[in-house]
Amino acid sequence: MWLHWLVDGKGMFHRCRRVFPIALVVFAASAAIVLAGCGSATTITETTSLASAIPKAHPQAIDPAAGQQASAVTPQDPVGDPNAFATPISVVKRELVQEHVAVKVTNATYIDPLQYVDHWERTDQGVDANLPVGDPIVAPCPVKILAIIPDWYAGQPLVYFELLNGADAGRVQYVAEEITDIAPAGSILQQGQPIARYAASGTGIEYGWSTLNGVTLARATTGYEEGQVTPAGANMRDWLNALGANAGPS
Repeated sequence: MWLHWLVDGKGMFHRCRRVFPIALVVFAASAAIVLAGCGSATTITETTSLASAIPKAHPQAIDPAAGQQASAVTPQDPVGDPNAFATPISVVKRELVQEHVAVKVTNATYIDPLQYVDHWERTDQGVDANLPVGDPIVAPCPVKILAIIPDWYAGQPLVYFELLNGADAGRVQYVAEEITDIAPAGSILQQGQPIARYAASGTGIEYGWSTLNGVTLARATTGYEEGQVTPAGANMRDWLNALGANAGPS
């Protein structure tokens, strides 16, 4: 997913499937992110059901092939909102800074955010996967929605969110592409609540680590070329597997 800010969410001045533009957040837990534009006051989403009340799926990894090219999206087959616009990186940075909260590492535990996945795909900047239409990508712990890019790749959105407790408190993750019903920027979700839901059409989802500047951790640390397996992507697959995701090898 290349920088797309004024052109296309996945191409460095031009779209290229998974080259995500998130800017410089580090793997480290304390950081000061920022997220403005998407809402001024933080809204609290009431917890209607705890993680224990959410039924757990039992996904099976289907031989995810490292670096395997995903299905191409052609202009004749638009997904997401074809009228969405590219958000300038300066706006994304400002939003991340304004919305990020200072939190401390705790001993709280996480749950698998991708427990409804029915097909795992490649490792690249993050981890690619598919879910049944309408199934949620859930908060692994209490999270704050920091910013949303409406047109990140092929008319599909990306959402950044901050982990608010646990060993990775303060770090930022993202989920992008075939998602809809995204929680609004500025909102705080409790563990197990939906961050977004799997859309009816698109290019699958990518779930990964972000930097505080709106660039994927993969691009900020080792760089990325289309289809390349990155340390950041492999680390995310390991992180998910540690939560019981059964996501297969990196």
